[in-house]
Amino acid sequence: MSAREQTANPRKTRGVRRLGLVDIAALKAAVQAIPEAEWDAQNAAKPNKLDALDATRHIVFRFIDSGRDWRASHDRRAWPQWRGLLEPVMAQAVRDYGYARGVFPRVMLARMGPGGVIHPHIDANPAAKWPHKIHVPLVTNPGVTCFFGDEEHHFPAGEAVEVDNLGPHWVRNDGDADRIHLIFEHYDADQPDPAWIEPVLTTGAAR
Repeated sequence: MSAREQTANPRKTRGVRRLGLVDIAALKAAVQAIPEAEWDAQNAAKPNKLDALDATRHIVFRFIDSGRDWRASHDRRAWPQWRGLLEPVMAQAVRDYGYARGVFPRVMLARMGPGGVIHPHIDANPAAKWPHKIHVPLVTNPGVTCFFGDEEHHFPAGEAVEVDNLGPHWVRNDGDADRIHLIFEHYDADQPDPAWIEPVLTTGAAR
């Protein structure tokens, strides 16, 4: 049995799971109205500063307290303002999972400019091994290519997809316009914790 099979949530996709179209109209309009200065300020304060992300900018709404555990997370400064726009889109995206107490530990926007790249990498921290990793493209162009599950893909705007974040993956924007995705994690608070994670007295409330 591989290390992945010993630690990863067996419910996670091993490639790409298409979750269907969601209504992104209101969220997309609000995102496109974000001033450049706000993108710069939010990106400078983001907690996910990784070399693999290169020049991709982020606005982080929710984030985990520790890279070792997905069960404790917190709201960041922008969450109260954006919650009313984000939650309906996320709820539509995860409807097929059917979790009575679904939690969203990480929620963010990722903006990659023309010519941008996210270098090949694996989400290796323990907190990434259990939640589903979901993308909802808000703005894209035909020159955007991503690699998940040993295949290249182009995800159209408005189609939610779960991706395999535990295998090698990368993104490239060869187009002449931005690529902006809503990216979030989702897990079932009622699913038993894996044996390898340290027990906690309580888990985070469903969101």
